Amino acid sequence: MRYLSFAGWLTVVVATAAPPSVELQLQDQAKQLVVRVEGQPALAYQFGDEFALPHFWPLRSPSGKLLTVQRPDPYPHHRSLWIADKVQMGDGPVVDFYHSWKNLRRPSKPADGFRHFIRHQRLSAMKTEGATALIEIELQWIVDDNRPLLDEHRKLRLVALGNGEYFFDLTWNLKPHEGDVKFLSDGVHYAWPYVRMHPQFSGEQGGVLTNDEGRRGQAGTNDQTARWIDYSNTVAGETEGLALFVYPDDTPPRWLTREYGTFGPRRAEKWSGTKFTLRVGESLHGRVGVFVHRGDAKSGRVAEHYRQYVEDKL
Repeated sequence: MRYLSFAGWLTVVVATAAPPSVELQLQDQAKQLVVRVEGQPALAYQFGDEFALPHFWPLRSPSGKLLTVQRPDPYPHHRSLWIADKVQMGDGPVVDFYHSWKNLRRPSKPADGFRHFIRHQRLSAMKTEGATALIEIELQWIVDDNRPLLDEHRKLRLVALGNGEYFFDLTWNLKPHEGDVKFLSDGVHYAWPYVRMHPQFSGEQGGVLTNDEGRRGQAGTNDQTARWIDYSNTVAGETEGLALFVYPDDTPPRWLTREYGTFGPRRAEKWSGTKFTLRVGESLHGRVGVFVHRGDAKSGRVAEHYRQYVEDKL
């Protein structure tokens, strides 16, 4: 607020904050799409051929800290926020897209790249309007260098919430490309999708996992059902976190959680950790909300934002 005086008159000028904004920057050479919230980088979609699969990295907190890690140690095949599985078509090879090192052409020479991989095909939509951005992506799951197994359509709708906070609704849909595809997911270790938090936000560094039932830590949340889980910590004096929301199409799924930083929901029970076949003409769907916030699960009002999510108000 400012006070200006003109010829004896006192004028009060009220300064209002600019509304939240979103920008998209496609960087063709780096093969990444950067999303900026209120002028600051918030997340990026990485689709370079040097990776075994496209993924979202980095995800940054409202104050700009790294929330996720792209190549952690241990488990350097983790990729910040990513989607992967173990599949087979017919009598073809069983391909584990999660354990990507198994898919190297020559394990002794990683620079030669992968023989099985998930590849970005194109951006089918990319637009912004005020505080909202929409991104749609076409991908293929490929084996033996050039044989597509699955076609994937991925959609991300992001909303800037103000004060550096943001939310995005991420959906993905997989269809067999030309033949039935068997899913052979590990019953214990898989998530749909995975998130790998940066060590500074992990439970090993004081971070706290909290679910919608109030259970905490890996001991209270791993392999338990939940509609949302939050991972928060205080870093350099600021408490911030990332929450994953499951859209309530079905009963709440079980979750993978780890104190070292990985977490994510599993699929609905009938498709969770069990062998099943996705036939030509069928599709396999996934959906999560990602809420990046200030505060912890309580002060960040995670439960309130989850209610807004399921009511389609975010």
